[in-house]
Amino acid sequence: MASQVEPSAPQTISITPLLKRLWPSPAEANVTADEIAVAISHIFTNQLSPVQTGALLTCLHFTGWDRRADVIAKCAEAMRNAASRIDKENLEKVVKARGRPEGHYEGGLCDIVGTGGDSHHTFNISTTSSILASSLLLLSKHGNRASTSKSGSADLLTSTLPTAPDLMAVTPETIAKIYEKSNYAFLFAPVFHPGMKYVAPIRKELGWRTIFNLLGPLANPVEGSIEARLLGVARKDIGPVFAEALKMSGARKAMVVCGEEDLDEISCAGRTHCWNLVDRTNGKAASPDDIEVENFTISAEDFGLPAHALADVSPGKEPHENAAILMKLLQNQLPRDDPILHFVLMNTAALFVVSGICEADTSNMGDGDDGKVITERGPGGGRWKEGVRRARWAVESGAAWRQWRQFVEATNSFSS
Repeated sequence: MASQVEPSAPQTISITPLLKRLWPSPAEANVTADEIAVAISHIFTNQLSPVQTGALLTCLHFTGWDRRADVIAKCAEAMRNAASRIDKENLEKVVKARGRPEGHYEGGLCDIVGTGGDSHHTFNISTTSSILASSLLLLSKHGNRASTSKSGSADLLTSTLPTAPDLMAVTPETIAKIYEKSNYAFLFAPVFHPGMKYVAPIRKELGWRTIFNLLGPLANPVEGSIEARLLGVARKDIGPVFAEALKMSGARKAMVVCGEEDLDEISCAGRTHCWNLVDRTNGKAASPDDIEVENFTISAEDFGLPAHALADVSPGKEPHENAAILMKLLQNQLPRDDPILHFVLMNTAALFVVSGICEADTSNMGDGDDGKVITERGPGGGRWKEGVRRARWAVESGAAWRQWRQFVEATNSFSS
């Protein structure tokens, strides 16, 4: 007697016809980004066999189609649609009450993230910058454990002392409550993207980077509520691709950056290539066609800071060692000219600029703020030095440390 399949078991779907058209020339076979996204979506419901999943990722990688803007945008949308549901109405209500609009910043959620894979093993810049930025912005830092480095964002944060945040306690059900107590939230990818567990072992066995290494920065579970973001890529040829993918996804405030050393953040050593999305609609409803991408380069001197060799900001340390540096930085225990501090200040400043908060011509941040706004503009028209002034205030006033402590306390107040 044939064994019966449990009613709850997912039905396996064959994508063999698509795979045959994907290889070796998907363009000639008229393959579409929508078709690929539908195939990717079946991974999250465990409806593709490991063999077909591996074949799909391999075809996308070796045809280069996993580096097309339309494919990245559509697949990221599929990934977000498969994420755990968040009560967006309640979240937006809390964000509206918590956010502090200033300049061109409307008080919405922001993110700073990199694709990883640059092989430089620098300090956890985007994660640290996200905490500094929470002094003035609402931050939704989406991240995971390390895949190509020693210390991923989640590895770093769970190693902090004296008390680490409980990242598993930030869930679709609790995230709004987190923002009632802190400007900062870390959205741990496995909590919000449970379907990724089906592809994890396949990615590991393949041994090369797949489309999932690129989707993470566009798969923030609160994507629809993100007002501004800074996104780092590890290759310059990917920069304009991501800028276009962001446009397709409906982003209006975003900047994609790549250090000339193929660094997935703003470089403290040399020039950084920037692709900045500029909204020409003056706040009216926009379509992707209304968003322009401006390309320029920026360097440490534009932030009013000296350059530092990457060797000086690349400790390549274990999570607990990087966490110790993070704690010293947040408690203003690093020298004002520390290379890692400067590196963090630059990237925090860039997010401040992208958010629009630096467009304010007055300033009343709190204790220690002299109110002297730096109105000088640099590449792309940004007030980069004003961004650094605000980032320094975040550290020296203790504002960033307070937001961090409030996040730690909030997460540990919930049972995970």
